[in-house]
Amino acid sequence: MRNVFRSSRASLAAAAISAALLGGCATTGNPDDPLEGYNRAMFSFNEQLDKVAIKPAAQVYEAVLPSPLRTGVGNVLGNLGDPWIALNNVLQGKVAEGMSDLMRFALNSTWGLLGLLDIASEAGLPKHDEDLGQTLGRWGVGEGAYIVLPFFGPRTVRDAVALPADMMGNEPFSIDHVPTRNTVLGTRVVHGRSVLLGADRTLEEAALDRYAFVRDFYLEQRRYKVSDGRQERVYEDFDEQSAAPLGGEVDAAAATAVENLELAGIGATPATTGRRVTRQTIQ
Repeated sequence: MRNVFRSSRASLAAAAISAALLGGCATTGNPDDPLEGYNRAMFSFNEQLDKVAIKPAAQVYEAVLPSPLRTGVGNVLGNLGDPWIALNNVLQGKVAEGMSDLMRFALNSTWGLLGLLDIASEAGLPKHDEDLGQTLGRWGVGEGAYIVLPFFGPRTVRDAVALPADMMGNEPFSIDHVPTRNTVLGTRVVHGRSVLLGADRTLEEAALDRYAFVRDFYLEQRRYKVSDGRQERVYEDFDEQSAAPLGGEVDAAAATAVENLELAGIGATPATTGRRVTRQTIQ
């Protein structure tokens, strides 16, 4: 059953990638987004899905569970992903960070009551955010075109190719007991969305074109992560004199849209896991 489930999930991801590549017939002047016609349509589909299903569930989740319990849920979910993060750190040559991730997992899984408490962060072991897409980028694999996958949201071709492996390597997908696995996956989706409820209005106020805003942010933040922070994040439509790194307010707003569309919670670990993103004002 476990192998069948993994195969079906990988097949779903592969089908989504194929649909994106086959469906994006229209080309644009943006070299990063040759499939913009398809991507905009799928972006709208994913946003509607979020509007009618994911966001209402997240609002109920937030209303029912008090903040300390939501923090504990976020800690558990983050702890489950640490072994895969550790492996990708090692594959990228960052052995010390990989060992730190494994120590985080061991410490939080024992003294942290199966990850409910984030003892490791208090002990000076920081939470990292790595996946196979970043590993391939570190190895020199080009990112390819930007695509928006149904259900899985914004990706590059490189990240989309890595998606099945990220899914299989992600801890909840290795749980054999189907009801438990589905409960964990559903909780991950709803919890991740609830963390970002507070930034929705900021995004609406900040972006005239939500699609372009999310696309540009996604590409900038992925390049930033692949370079381990060595590539400065700027808006591409600023000139050199006015360009500036993205600030916390813009990061929080754009991350809302990006995370909203990554409904499976695969390939992205919100920096705010376990705590609510509050509304911030763009100056």
